[in-house]
Amino acid sequence: MNTYTFTSESVTEGHPDKVSDLISDAIADYIIDNNTTHRAAIETLVTTNMVTIAGEYKSSKEIDKVMLEKIVRDTVRSIGYDQEGFSWKNLKFYSELHGQSSDIALGTDDFGAGDQGLMFGYACDETESMMPSPIHYSHQITKALADARHKGVSWLGPDGKAQITFTYSDINNPIGISNVVCSTQHAKDMSIDDVRDGVKDIITPMIHNHIDSNTEFIINPTGRFVVGGPDGDTGLTGRKIIVDTYGGYAPHGGGAFSGKDCTKVDRSATYMARYIAKNIVASKIASNATVQLSYAIGIKEPTSIYIYCDGKVRSDITKWIQKNIDLTPLGIINKFDLFNINLTDTTNYGHLGKENLPWEKIDLTDKLGSL
Repeated sequence: MNTYTFTSESVTEGHPDKVSDLISDAIADYIIDNNTTHRAAIETLVTTNMVTIAGEYKSSKEIDKVMLEKIVRDTVRSIGYDQEGFSWKNLKFYSELHGQSSDIALGTDDFGAGDQGLMFGYACDETESMMPSPIHYSHQITKALADARHKGVSWLGPDGKAQITFTYSDINNPIGISNVVCSTQHAKDMSIDDVRDGVKDIITPMIHNHIDSNTEFIINPTGRFVVGGPDGDTGLTGRKIIVDTYGGYAPHGGGAFSGKDCTKVDRSATYMARYIAKNIVASKIASNATVQLSYAIGIKEPTSIYIYCDGKVRSDITKWIQKNIDLTPLGIINKFDLFNINLTDTTNYGHLGKENLPWEKIDLTDKLGSL
């Protein structure tokens, strides 16, 4: 039997880049405030006891620096950072936000695409979430670490990451987990042996159906991991797109999601592409589907649509989608009610594959199944 391996990673909410993503989404939520005329494109930098935000916005409400600072501190506190090197109480806050360019507004005020770009969606039938196994289970174990910490496992720190390597017998046929790599910040008085045993106890229930005696666990491979988070490494918004999407198993576009209102097709069209791909697979006309959409700034209709299923280009599905699904930015926004979702609900453990998000709904299967 021919086999191959594939690896994907996930990170916890306390990873420096995800701290930045969550701050950007929290500020975007505040600026947008469920108003379809508001716009946000927020970037965040975090490092030792410092948070800097920058970017553009358009809003009818006053964007007050005092409130922005409160949002930042509340977000950092909700993650769990009150450490010497990074604390919600002691961090320095800087804001360089400014108004949206009037040139960009010419295109987006009428719900043209917020920028040019290409976006991908993917789905497969190997997990219940219709996500590839490596990224699906990587998210499961990083979320398990965060949940354990929030429920009182006090020796766990907020910063952590994991990656899982699956062995496959053929495309979309995972056999099992070859190895699990997991690193987590921990209390300074914990021995490395206790950390490794504790982490294994927390994450094993998430993956027990896919491990055997040959599965290798590599936990905190360098040993001590006390200094972490933004004190240990700088974080930036948008640096974990591969974690936000398909873990490298499928293509993704070049634009980040967090901090952006949903006229930005980097975000909204990625959600639509996932919706289309998932409904194709759920209809059972294909075991896997890749969807690409592309847009030009200020233009409402996509400049291209590409659908590839089980090794074949499906022009019949493409034509059906073009005829029946509104792929304009406003059409996508209305379809998923994107100005009324909390963007912070999307930030961690994948923008795709979580059942509570509207683009994960399966409601086209009867129609697609007849193609």
